[in-house]
Amino acid sequence: MSTLVSDSSDKSSVPFLRGILTQSLIDVGLSFDEAYTLADDVRTDLSEVDEISTSDLKELVVDRLKEREDKSALELYQTGPDRQRLIQVFDADDQPTPFSKGLLVRSLEICAFPMEKRYRIASSIERRLIRDGLLELSSDDLARLTYAQLSDQEGDKAARRYLQWLQFERDGRPMVLLIGGTTGSGKSTISAEIANRLDIVRTQSTDMLREVMRLMFPKRLLPALHASSYLAWQTLPAAQLAANPEQRVETGYLTQSREVAIGVEAVLKRASREQVSVIVEGVHVYPELQKELSRNSDAIVVPLMVAVLKRKRLRKQLVGRGAANKSRRAERYLKHFEEIWHLQSFLLEEADKHNIAVIANSDPDETITQVMDTISAELAKHYSGKPKEVLKSLAHH
Repeated sequence: MSTLVSDSSDKSSVPFLRGILTQSLIDVGLSFDEAYTLADDVRTDLSEVDEISTSDLKELVVDRLKEREDKSALELYQTGPDRQRLIQVFDADDQPTPFSKGLLVRSLEICAFPMEKRYRIASSIERRLIRDGLLELSSDDLARLTYAQLSDQEGDKAARRYLQWLQFERDGRPMVLLIGGTTGSGKSTISAEIANRLDIVRTQSTDMLREVMRLMFPKRLLPALHASSYLAWQTLPAAQLAANPEQRVETGYLTQSREVAIGVEAVLKRASREQVSVIVEGVHVYPELQKELSRNSDAIVVPLMVAVLKRKRLRKQLVGRGAANKSRRAERYLKHFEEIWHLQSFLLEEADKHNIAVIANSDPDETITQVMDTISAELAKHYSGKPKEVLKSLAHH
């Protein structure tokens, strides 16, 4: 049976939970492995203990931290959450908000560090603020401190990325991510992950746009709109089709995609008008359209193409997708696998021709890192990230 932890302040008791202690230790700057190991040691210490008070438990953890000789983590743990909440960050309007390690971690997403490293950096900054008694500071001061920490620990590249992201956020321009890829490439999953990491609240699937347009335009008017992208050629007059089967797939796809492009352009115009970032993903986000939208938008447009480069892996993902969504049966995808595979090859050739970044979707973490790298490269075209320029502007912000 788990050891009970009793709280004399409200005369309650709860089971000791290793996961809760692990998280609290991560919050003071330990890595996940370090925090988990220490929490596991504490659980071992309590294996023969039926009940322990919160104060005695804290002393036990303090003793374990002392063994590590990590003074900063020890000090932050001893100060407790009440002291941490005393740190106030003042915005440009001189309005205070409590220091948020979570927000600081989010601002480091563009650096493409693992979550553990970002928390470690944020925790280190938090410990420094408490150690130096900096319980009130401006958001600009926090930015300077974060930049200095990144520069010292991770080098100039990561620090510059952070400053470029800061410039983008303060510029007010929206970001538009245009994520293309054939059926089964994983673009929807990637879009959802990037939206969560960068706090982009608007995402738009071109499949959904096509569904809406199908309600507006009957099959007799726009027949290609009512077929799958890789089978749209079957709805076109024979006179429009080449004898080559692969060219037929390309013609049908482009016909449908150019019809859906009307809806994509409308989404982007609204995002630009409202100054709201958006992710548009789907098979209809083809390279020629991506390039055209990049030229004609005031937003920061990041075009990229996602691909699964191994036939066996793409087959496996199509089978998985069919099993998860009964309206899109795996059998149909596998029956037309060659058309889907050729369509991907066509999109990759077009991406290369238009200098669109191609993201090979194999390892999930590496894929997200590549996407972040692509976003960073686009930001670098618009923002300098030069310390003297950016930090000087912060002084007058």
